[in-house]
Order: sequence, then structure tokens, then C-alpha cells
Amino acid sequence: MRKLIEKIVTKPAQPGMVGDGFRVFNYIPGADISKRRISPFLLLDFNAEYDFGPSDHLRGVDVHPHKGFETVTIAYKGSVAHHDSAGNSGIINAGDVQWMTAGEGILHKEYHEEKFSRTGGPFEMVQLWVNLPKKDKSVIAHYQALTAACMGKAELPDNAGTVHVIAGNFNGISGPAETYTPVNLFDIKLNEGGELTTSITAAHHTALLVVNGSILVNDEIAGEHSFVLFENEGEEIHIKANQKSVILLLSGEPIDEPIVSYGPFVMNTEEEIHQAIDDFNSGKFGVLN
Repeated sequence: MRKLIEKIVTKPAQPGMVGDGFRVFNYIPGADISKRRISPFLLLDFNAEYDFGPSDHLRGVDVHPHKGFETVTIAYKGSVAHHDSAGNSGIINAGDVQWMTAGEGILHKEYHEEKFSRTGGPFEMVQLWVNLPKKDKSVIAHYQALTAACMGKAELPDNAGTVHVIAGNFNGISGPAETYTPVNLFDIKLNEGGELTTSITAAHHTALLVVNGSILVNDEIAGEHSFVLFENEGEEIHIKANQKSVILLLSGEPIDEPIVSYGPFVMNTEEEIHQAIDDFNSGKFGVLN
């Protein structure tokens, strides 16, 4: 049975700046897509391809806290460096993913990698926030560095393209990301005329972002930078590329719990938000310069 499309959202009219290094279009929450409607996903920011040019300083976002969820940064073009108060650091390049579990609380900073910052060039990224269930909101903060080489890889028939499986399972091929609730995250690259078919349970909230190109998805046109939200009915998704295309397909089992958020904190109650603020102010998230 075909998975029906609820809506196709075009790219927001104006980007916003996150720090001075991320020029993003926000899709979640937005366009009447609430955090509960797309749970467990709380946020999707898309830095569509943009050339920042060379810089003598490291553009990005300085030290800031998170608690109660996970941040997932997917690199398509350019390089991003990361440091956090748990002692983790790393650089992601095209095809890599940074998966940080904030859990009980963490400080981190993200910025253009030094060499990339000096030379400049095309920069294209997606950042997702993925909620944690109440029982896991206080796990010890940790970090998964997922390189392009470790992704699950499906070569599609007839030279249609490839699917890199970041999380979950695509047609029997699993991704390396460890998740707290069932999540699928697929980086799909289709050649012109290339097609793929997959099934995702109707119980999942499911969507896709057309990073580049133009596609037919279940016989409806989705142009470049469109966001497609599927109904929770049916299971089959069929995609055909009208031109060479890059697609991010995401799905997840909804977390049926209250969502109370305040900036970088996402908890279940107002009292927990107040506690998160107190913990941050008292230095319980650690130290990061």
C-alpha cells in the first residue's frame, strides 16, 4: 500500500543565521509542522549550498549548552569542527555525520574547520535535533563520529544511484548510528532517471528533504529544497529523479510524551526545564573554552 503525502513544503523565503557560520532555512518546526507531528524530530535546519568565502577567523557557533535530546549534523559540502565539555572533538567532511547525545547536559561549539575557513568554498549541511524519551534524558552525554566509510551502503540497480544508511535499515542494510528510539536516516543520491522503492512502517513519522535536484515521489513533483511530509498511512515510498538529485529521507517512531522546550533544553515538564537552567548556571554541564 502506498504511503500518502500530507504536504510538500517549499523552501522558506528567508534564511536565518546561526552564529556567523551557518546560513540556514528552518523546516522543523515550521510550515504548520509541529514538534509533535514529526516526533521524534524536533528541528531541521538546512544550510543550502552557500560559499562563505575565505575568512581569517573561524566562523560558527561559540560555546552553548544542550540537554535532553540529540544533535545530528550531516555534511554534504565543506568541513565542520566540533568540541564539547565531555572531551570529544572531531571534524566532519562531505559524507560524514556528527551525532551528539546531549542527555544530562553538555556544552559544545561548532565552527568551520580551520583549513576550510581559510580557503572558503561551497558549504552545505543539515542539522537535526532528535528527541530522547523521558527515561533517557539524563544519560551521560556522548558523541558518535560517523564517517562516510562506515555508513551502510546500498547500490541501486540499473545504475540508479546509491543509498548511504546513517541510521536504521534500508532494504536490509543497516546504518552505524546507535539510537534510543527507532529512527531511519538515509542519504540518497540518484542519477537522472534513477528510481528506488522502500517501505517504512505507517507507525513512523516520515519525511524527506530534496537537498539537490528534483524528484517524483509517489507520483508527485518535489522540486529542489522541497520538504515532503508523509501521512501515517501506507508503507511504500517510490522516488524517481527528474535530474541528478540528493535526498535526505528520515523517519522515526513517535515519542508519545509531553514536550517542553526552552532554547537549547528539551524536557517533559516546566519543572525539569527550570532544573536544566539551574544545572547549567551551576556548572554541572562542565567547562569548555
